[in-house]
Amino acid sequence: MTDDVDAVALEILRTQLESVAEEMGQVLIRGAYSPNITERKDCSTALFDREGRMVAQAEHIPVHLGAMPAAVAAVRDHDPRPGDVFALNDPFTGGTHLPDVTLVAPIAPPEAHELADDGVVGYAVSRAHHADVGGMTPGSMPAGAREIYQEGVRIPPVRLVADGERNTDVETLLLANVRNPDERRADLRAQIASTDRAEARLGDLLDAHGDRLLDAFDAVIDYSRERVRTELDSLPNGQYHASDVLEGDGVTDRDVPVEVTVTVDGATLTVDFAGTADQVPGNVNAPLSVAKSAVYYVVRCITDPDIPPNQGCYEPVTVTAPEGSLVNPTPPAAVVGGNVETSQRVTDIVFAALADAAPDRVPAGGQGTMNNLLVGDSAFQYYETVGGGAGARPDGDGLSGVQVGMTNTLNTPVEALEAAYPLRVEAYALRDDSGGTGQYRGGDGLVRELTVLTDATVSLLTERRRYAPRGLAGGSDGQSGRNLVDGEAVPAKVTREVDAGTTVRIETPGGGGHGEPDDE
Repeated sequence: MTDDVDAVALEILRTQLESVAEEMGQVLIRGAYSPNITERKDCSTALFDREGRMVAQAEHIPVHLGAMPAAVAAVRDHDPRPGDVFALNDPFTGGTHLPDVTLVAPIAPPEAHELADDGVVGYAVSRAHHADVGGMTPGSMPAGAREIYQEGVRIPPVRLVADGERNTDVETLLLANVRNPDERRADLRAQIASTDRAEARLGDLLDAHGDRLLDAFDAVIDYSRERVRTELDSLPNGQYHASDVLEGDGVTDRDVPVEVTVTVDGATLTVDFAGTADQVPGNVNAPLSVAKSAVYYVVRCITDPDIPPNQGCYEPVTVTAPEGSLVNPTPPAAVVGGNVETSQRVTDIVFAALADAAPDRVPAGGQGTMNNLLVGDSAFQYYETVGGGAGARPDGDGLSGVQVGMTNTLNTPVEALEAAYPLRVEAYALRDDSGGTGQYRGGDGLVRELTVLTDATVSLLTERRRYAPRGLAGGSDGQSGRNLVDGEAVPAKVTREVDAGTTVRIETPGGGGHGEPDDE
């Protein structure tokens, strides 16, 4: 820990930094227009230091947050200056998938100019899932995409704001390539407002604490690193293996193998995806930053949850994957499903690999999918991830009807959904007895059924329709999920044109059970 920051001061400064990140999120959520952000809260915010290290994050979306450092690194390669706000979504240059648009803004409040030559003391980052970014289908998540160009407009790091002035040429170019541009414009401005709020609040903290605040950046990272190293050092050394599959890539229905070897060596963890399938024609390829994010999430779950989440948590962890593989693809691979579905499978297999090393921390398999549902046309775009069953824990039942793994969004309330879109909710309920049995039961999945009130395009990107979430330590598997269109079962990944009056029903998987059931 930095000598200039004692334990009490560090705790105060840490919570103040985290409160800035949380306030950024509130500004974004309250200022946005699309229900995907205002209702589901499909967005994330964080603070980074001037070297591009995360120092504080809001309690938002794991797959967003763990991959954010790659976005900051990409922007830092483009000479960011005070007054700039960069936008990007390119998965091969700091992004995750195209609907997740990230804004990165240098933080340079007036109070900072005596502390840094250029006045930049850090970066404010917001990442939000935009309901449409162009491409071949409404919602920009087509099941049959074969290359990234079909998934939407691809944005390398570009100045959306330059020296405090909006770059209207860039904004015009971006919005000309999306559906519902007015909504996209409003959501982008809400993201800009969130970064502006971060600069104002960090200025307040600098005014109150001076350069001790910058010392706290180092101190909180050092503290988290040492806490995680201590936790890892308590695990038994060794190599741990696991494998699983994805249920097709959206182009073919063939299984796609995913393999991992986790090596615990003292206070370090190495996660290697050698043996995983080569990148595939469909869109379940996941950028390496997404795979890393899933690994970091598991590490957070098996270590003390009170450790402050920041760059220090990641430094004892090394993640490798063959170039050109499913979890480290090369352009122009399609990737939109990799961020949402392959990230879930990575989470599952890293948990499975560590089940013997940390049996008191690893749960049975959760639903293992985000159950992505998109309905839209040129005028409206509805996107939802539907909750399901969480896996039972070593000491308790799994939760029912919740998001698991790499997503942390809310649902869209029925009233808000029907007010915003030409959709009618026919059913929304728990899927009784879909969780696996055991000493502790897995959580139940959900049933979500909608009637589409206009001709539209429906896309589904889902998993665990053939292979059920796994039980653990003698617990039974949860039930697999089902997708139905007008009562007809459809594949896990599909895009269809439907007529007004069509009913779409999703039955989500239940979580696996944990432990041998008590027969008494």
